[in-house]
Amino acid sequence: AGSRADVNPDEVAGVIWKYFTELGNNAKDTADQLHQTEISKQLNTLLKSNLQSVSAYAEDLQQRLVPFAVELKARLAQDSERLKEQIRRELQELHAKLAPYADEVHQQIGTNIRQLQAKMSPYAEELRSQVERSTSELKQALEPYATELRERLQDNAESIQASLSPYADRLQQQIDGGVESVKQRLSPMADELKAQVEQSVAELRRGLSPYAQEVRDGLNRQLESLSAQMERATEELRARLAASSEELRAQLSPLARELREAASGDTESLRQRLQPLAQQLEQRLGQSLETFRQQAAPFGETFGQQLVQRLEEMRGKLDSGAAGVEDHLELLEKEVREKVAAFLSTAAPPQN
Repeated sequence: AGSRADVNPDEVAGVIWKYFTELGNNAKDTADQLHQTEISKQLNTLLKSNLQSVSAYAEDLQQRLVPFAVELKARLAQDSERLKEQIRRELQELHAKLAPYADEVHQQIGTNIRQLQAKMSPYAEELRSQVERSTSELKQALEPYATELRERLQDNAESIQASLSPYADRLQQQIDGGVESVKQRLSPMADELKAQVEQSVAELRRGLSPYAQEVRDGLNRQLESLSAQMERATEELRARLAASSEELRAQLSPLARELREAASGDTESLRQRLQPLAQQLEQRLGQSLETFRQQAAPFGETFGQQLVQRLEEMRGKLDSGAAGVEDHLELLEKEVREKVAAFLSTAAPPQN
């Protein structure tokens, strides 16, 4: 049976938060339909994938979470105006207290933005370089398979058929190994970027500390929010790099599968089926690798732009004292995640 440790509270909270935000974007009648059926389906899928087996505990937890989510939605709706007022009041107070130092604060954040851009630029270039290098190396590793297949067509049909499955297996192994190599090369980049982001926020905190004596708590919350946004952006970058690598695998793997399927047919038509595959193999390899290169290479630049945008937004809030919708949503999301984690820590598994 699965245990409570099998369930990741943050993933469960992510599903419930997605449910809340979808409700906010739907008409009331659609929302009423969603709140029992869609959340039940999403949670059930999530729990099944996170538990080692579909146990009684998973079913019980799912049954408990659905009414919990519905109740949480109602409570957050009631608290929504209170949270908006709290954020508005705190930012206005922060703005007023920082007013004597407005120019210095504005300049300090501007300096931090320029420093962050200077730090991100080499990492963005390095990420682009690693994608280019990985793509080139994988292309060099796979191109001989296209040549080998064309050469095999010169053999007799029985010889081709006997060697085709092992050839397809080797091609798949090369694809898998190549994709894993790409992931191993790119993954550390996200860790390095995360470290630079943390350093940048710490430098900003030190730079603003002389102006924050009276509003330390309020400014700290803004910096914590900024840090959380940047950390989320870093995790999104990591996920995008992994997803692009897996997408590359998904595009390349059908080549090996088609070769296996050709090998399982009759000998007479084998050469006829293989001829177009041999002609297309190199082209399809090239197209898949080029798509990956174009997609993944700019990730570093996009990431840097995201971080600068977050800093600009914080500077705008401190300059104006006006809270945006995202402030309210962030606080709501934080409450959702805390409440879900607390619920999962206290929900006891069913008795056998």
